[in-house]
Amino acid sequence: MTVLDQILVGVKADLEERQATTPLEKLQERAAQLPSAKPAESVLRHGDTVKVIAEVKRSSPSKGSLAEIGDPAGLATEYESGGASVISVLTEKHRFGGSLEDLASVRAAVDVPVLRKDFVFTSYQVWEARATGADAILLIVAALEQEALVSLVERVHSVGMTALVEVHDEEEVQRAVDAGARVMGVNARNLKTLEVDRNTFAKLAPKIPSGIVRVAESGVRGPHDVLDYARSGAHAVLVGESLVVGNNPRGAVADLVAAGSHPALRAGRS
Repeated sequence: MTVLDQILVGVKADLEERQATTPLEKLQERAAQLPSAKPAESVLRHGDTVKVIAEVKRSSPSKGSLAEIGDPAGLATEYESGGASVISVLTEKHRFGGSLEDLASVRAAVDVPVLRKDFVFTSYQVWEARATGADAILLIVAALEQEALVSLVERVHSVGMTALVEVHDEEEVQRAVDAGARVMGVNARNLKTLEVDRNTFAKLAPKIPSGIVRVAESGVRGPHDVLDYARSGAHAVLVGESLVVGNNPRGAVADLVAAGSHPALRAGRS
């Protein structure tokens, strides 16, 4: 059993508990009462700079505990002040220490779009994200059969959210394209082995059709990695670990934003 398979076991058990206490209709009612989702896709697509998606992340399967983060809303506010374009919130609890409560608190604290990052495989989770205020949601190609992927991309778009469709290899890029992905994240971390290969983005970016927003995920240690990813065609980078382990999240984000704004990078990301 791979690490991804192990994670999904816990995710499915937790989902069953939530479904037993909160019917889908209740989530849909909550979602209908909220303002429309913020346009995360447009935010990531607009302009010549490489955008930063800053992540609220307590732990990970590869590194274990990273940071306590007693105040996720406060951390998100620091990220926003540093220039983050989108805030990502881990909501999986067993391996990442997250929750929907984290997502709700962050949504209430910031004005930029908020991404729910979890292991999503049902439309219930999509409605759950929207009802909690998420503007975007992660869909992992490796965790989904093609029919389910297509259905979920359509559902996310139908409720006005942005789908960040995550891929790891060339076959998954094609599957994401076929499913209608408009924003594609290339994860440098292999979800089966947890190893990071920072060359993955450069290998796959040319395979992604122009017009699709390209997000480099994992492996961003500092501004130099933003520059490398940008030169390979990234429109945005998603950064978690290097931000939460430091003592100056606002400054760390600002440094990444500055790197992504370098004039030399304004070509090659169409």
